[in-house]
Order: sequence, then C-alpha cells, then structure tokens
Amino acid sequence: MSEKKEKSQASELKEKLAAKKPSGKLTLDKEDLSKADKFCEGYKQFMKTSKVEREAVRTTEKIAKENGFVEYEQGKKYNAGDKIYVINRGKNIGLAVIGKNGTKNGVRLVIAHIDSPRLDLKPNPLYETNDLALLKTHYYGGIKKYQWTTIPLALHGRVVRIDGECVDVCIGEDENDPCFVVSDLLPHLDKEQATKPMAKAIEGENLNVLIGSRPFNQDEESEQVKLNILNILFEKYGIIESDFLSAELDLVPAFPPRDVGLDRSLIGAYGHDDKVCAYPGIMAAVEAETPQNTIITFLCDKEEIGSEGNTGMQSSFLNSFIEDLAEADGEKFRHVMAKSTCLSADVNAAYDPTYASAFESNNASYLNGGVIITKYTGAGGKYDTSDASAEYMGFIRRMLENKKILWQTGELGKVDGGGGGTIAKYVANHNVDVVDLGVPVLSMHAPYEIVSKVDVYMAYLAFKAFFEEMATAIPPALDGGLRLPKA
Repeated sequence: MSEKKEKSQASELKEKLAAKKPSGKLTLDKEDLSKADKFCEGYKQFMKTSKVEREAVRTTEKIAKENGFVEYEQGKKYNAGDKIYVINRGKNIGLAVIGKNGTKNGVRLVIAHIDSPRLDLKPNPLYETNDLALLKTHYYGGIKKYQWTTIPLALHGRVVRIDGECVDVCIGEDENDPCFVVSDLLPHLDKEQATKPMAKAIEGENLNVLIGSRPFNQDEESEQVKLNILNILFEKYGIIESDFLSAELDLVPAFPPRDVGLDRSLIGAYGHDDKVCAYPGIMAAVEAETPQNTIITFLCDKEEIGSEGNTGMQSSFLNSFIEDLAEADGEKFRHVMAKSTCLSADVNAAYDPTYASAFESNNASYLNGGVIITKYTGAGGKYDTSDASAEYMGFIRRMLENKKILWQTGELGKVDGGGGGTIAKYVANHNVDVVDLGVPVLSMHAPYEIVSKVDVYMAYLAFKAFFEEMATAIPPALDGGLRLPKA
C-alpha cells in the first residue's frame, strides 16, 4: 500500500472520528454572515439604551409591545398564541408565548441576566476637597479596579425624591453631555503604587469620581464647588443632597457599542455580559409562533453579586409567575417544573492567545466558534454549579446539529484558575433540566468587552431552535428519567 493511500485512509478516519473546532468565518457563506451582521445592528441599538437594568427592562418592554405582547393580568385565562409580559420592580421582565398545551408538559425557559459590573454611588456620595467636587463609589460585581480609572463614565439611574416623585437620570451618553472620570497617578510619581500587587494598586475607596471644579459664587462660604453641583442637580432634576439616600445611581463606561476590526467582525461594548445573551433571547421569544408548550424568556438582576434579593434569580418572582400559569391550567407547580427544560443564557470566557496560560486550549471557547455550551461552571472541584446531565447535553447537541447552528463546548479557564457561576443552578434546584448556552466574550467584566457577530447570531438561532424543538419534545418523566425524542 502506498504512503499516499495510507494518508488518505488516515484523513478519512480523522474526518469521521475526530472532533472539529471550525471558525464561523470559514464555515458560513456570505448570506449567513450578512444575516449575522444585520442582526447585530439591532443588538447594538439595544445596547445603546440598556446599560443598566431598568433601561434594559424598558427597552425590552418597548420591543415586546411593538410585537404584540400585552401586560400579564393575574388570574386571567390565556389561550394558545397569546403573548404576554410581566415586570417585577422595573428590574425583571419575562416574555411568554402561551402554548397549545399550556403548561401541562412543562415550560421552555431561556433565562439571562441584565446587570453588569459597575460603580454604584454610596448613600452619601458628594463631597468637596481642595476645590474639587467628587462622588464616593462602591463597586458592584467583579471588576479589576485599575481598569476603571481615566475612562469616560456616564451616570445612570433613578432618584426618588422626598415627595415620592421618581426622577430618572442619564448624563454622559450624548456627545454633548459632560462625562465623569476617576483620576489616576502619573507614572512620574507612582513608584510606590507600581510596587503594589495589581489588586492593591487602586483601592476601592479611591474610586472617587470627579464631578466638578467651579464654585457657586465668590461669597465667603465653604464648599462652594459642592454647592454649585447641588444647585445644578436641583435646577435640572429637582434633587437635593438628602435625595441621594433614596437613589440607585450607577457610573458606567460612556463608550457606545462599536464595530471592532478592519473586517467589522467583532463588537466592542460595555455590558456584553450578559446582554449579549439577553437580546437574542428576547428576539427568539418575539419571533416565536404558537408553540406546543408555553415558552418564556426571563431577564433578571443581581447575577453579578450572587443573584440575591427580590429581583435576583433566587427571588420567587419567576416561580410565582409560572405557578400562576400552571394553576390556570389546573396543574401543580412542582409537576410543571419537573417537566420543564431551560437554557441558562450566559457568557463564557473566550480564549485569549495573549493570556493563553489561563486557559486549557482543548476545553476553551473561541471567538467565531459559535455558541458555547458550558456543561458546568463553578470553581475548583465543580463547587457552586449546576452540572447538566449527559442526556440533556445529548439532546441540545442534536438540536444544534440538526439546525446547522455553529456551536462549541468548553470550561471557564483552567480547573484551579478561578472560575465563576451562573443562574443555572437556581432553576435546576426546581428539578428542571438546564444547561448554560451563550456567547464567548473577550475581556469579560472589563469596561469594554469584545464579542463576535457570528456568535451573537448563533445564540439567537439556538434560542429560536430551542423554543421550536423543545416545544414538541416529549418531556422528562416526573421521576427524573428523560424521555427525549430521537434525533
């Protein structure tokens, strides 16, 4: 047998048996790439108006209403094809399309979070020192503190005045707005700072935001610069200093979403984690036809700090909503959940060749590799995670392959490198089959993250396929065994 023939047989066997890691740019044709680019224009518009949770909920509600969704009325019996939405405290929103079977065979859930790391104002934030007015902050979520210095920041949020009126604030996003900034030490004088570990070089208490420097007038009054800032806030918003005590004000990067690279294949923006999964989930629900079983896209708050509180995934809000739908169908909540399936729509860390040592390359996700299925997250010995079953992983694999959706699988870095959790476990706790599926992100949790347009579009196709395929799937048995349809 010739050497050429042997190589041909080896090549054929490799093609048959070995796993492949294709790049979307190489496997998709021009029409597919054009669709991805077009879809991402809508995503970039969503990002412009959704930097904090309340804004994301308002934007989602607007999209929902424009596509025939109406606000949910408790106790009302809904029919197949009805499109409803429900909002919790302005920070959670669920979009549901009622199925022909209602909830009796479970619901099909896509869940994502809409909060991102940022700088929150302290309850008493405004002070003056050395003729400068500054704001004290308390960072939210996992950040590298040094990344938040010397970048333009915008102020977003809500203030509730003493008279009960709510005032929404957004300063710094328009090109004609002022922006805000955290200063840093010049390299000529940073010898002491430069010797500190990276985590200590910028202390949390030093993330003070510069907000003004001009005095109110020439009177012999102390804190004239602070007074001038208070006067500006009062004239524009009717806010006085004590109103900060009943405010939720966040400082976020003022960068708009932009194409990255000469080929425009990537998107740079603040808050891809996790709005890059939320938006495809929204659009998959919006475009869903009447399903066999009820589908729900649910967006939550507080994931970055443990999913706590009445707007986090540990809240009973989503469960109560599903329970109400179940009761209207004469079903028990626990039975509905046991027959339900879920995609936890969350991001994973994209492989970065500049920091290759943080990753295990055979088990990492890559930009342009499609959606990333993360069987388990957590840290070290799989602590603090949900671990999807082999059967459920098999079903999702077949679904993606059958729909020709580009996908990959991987973990969040090396085993002992750190790790992180998602909201999957809070749904799994209700006996629901769930796995993480989302978009790879470069520079995750930085003020400016990077994603691939191909991967964003593939997430949308995956959620759409999930709503279609799982709508007709034979549900899991109540005893926990799976009865899934054959491929």
